[in-house]
Amino acid sequence: MKKNMTIFLIGLVTIFVLLGFFVNYQNNKLAEENPYGKSSLHPETVEQLDDPNYQNQILPDKLEEQLTDQEDVTVYFYSSTCGYCKQTTPVIVPLAEEMGMDLKKLNLLEFREAWSTFNIESTPTVVHYEEGKEVARVKGADANFERFFNTYVLDNE
Repeated sequence: MKKNMTIFLIGLVTIFVLLGFFVNYQNNKLAEENPYGKSSLHPETVEQLDDPNYQNQILPDKLEEQLTDQEDVTVYFYSSTCGYCKQTTPVIVPLAEEMGMDLKKLNLLEFREAWSTFNIESTPTVVHYEEGKEVARVKGADANFERFFNTYVLDNE
């Protein structure tokens, strides 16, 4: 009986060790393959990794660097759990592509500090920066993004 219990416990420990190695391997693989550079992502973000509408991600550090370097950049701030963002993204991304824009995307769900860093009050929000300074923003799912892009982005390129 004691021998059976020892074998059972060794088997159980072995399973947990193998499971730990597997989870660690999967997390490392996820970190290497995703544009967020993080080993753990929210499940709704993981679902969007292969979606063409959620490519061209920018990390907060890279955005801060571009702004410090006084570059022009247009950023779509969204959250992968935001219902309004899920309605807006399939509209705004193809529109930006049709207009020949380089629209960066920043997922606020994965970078919560970015809300305050970039003064974002709600999602979806698009902010256009020129020479590192904010010149315009538009927010809400019902915003006229085409007019915003034509007025602030395309006229200034």
